[in-house]
Amino acid sequence: MTDKNWNSGNMNSGYRNSGNRNSGYRNSGNRNSGDWNSGHRNSGDWNSGNMNSGDMNSGDCNSGDWNSGYRNSGDCNSGNRNSGIFNTNEPRARFFNKETDMTLTEFYNSSMCPSWGDFPLNRWVNKDDMNKKEKEEINGWEEMGGYLKTLGYKEAWKVFWAETSEDNRKKFLNLPNFSWNIFTSITGIRPTTANKNPKVIDIDGARYKLIEEK
Repeated sequence: MTDKNWNSGNMNSGYRNSGNRNSGYRNSGNRNSGDWNSGHRNSGDWNSGNMNSGDMNSGDCNSGDWNSGYRNSGDCNSGNRNSGIFNTNEPRARFFNKETDMTLTEFYNSSMCPSWGDFPLNRWVNKDDMNKKEKEEINGWEEMGGYLKTLGYKEAWKVFWAETSEDNRKKFLNLPNFSWNIFTSITGIRPTTANKNPKVIDIDGARYKLIEEK
């Protein structure tokens, strides 16, 4: 800390911060890149909540401005999950391009909500399962015995779908307004493979051994 910057926290690159790891000005929270924030991890300005990318929010996770609720992308909302302005409640959720009779908060708190908890972002590929192109392009795979592959979005869905439980797959298929055309266009999962749970799947020439449920 230098006298010129007037920071009382640590690792600040801005001025007059009392929190830590701030790059903006006059922050009392931590990890803010905006200015005058009293919350944490804000990239906007004048926020008293947390993880806002907009300005003057007192709630959390807002990308709009002047919100006192949570997860709003619009402005001046005191309700939650609004994309418009001056809303005090939470809008009804749209599933598969159609409106339902519930809010997202109600859905996430209900028994019908499936789990995305084990959605894979990457997966280890054993050297014996690597294809010729991978062995040519990946450095160090021989020493490591394989490599960690970053999965594309639809690749990750295939692995997730094969590894998740039958009950969890049914929750996706029983979502309100379910449409196979929309579900397949987003995930790549088709009706012919929806109920299959193989031990190994092949994606772009690489074979993945799936994790067994315990």
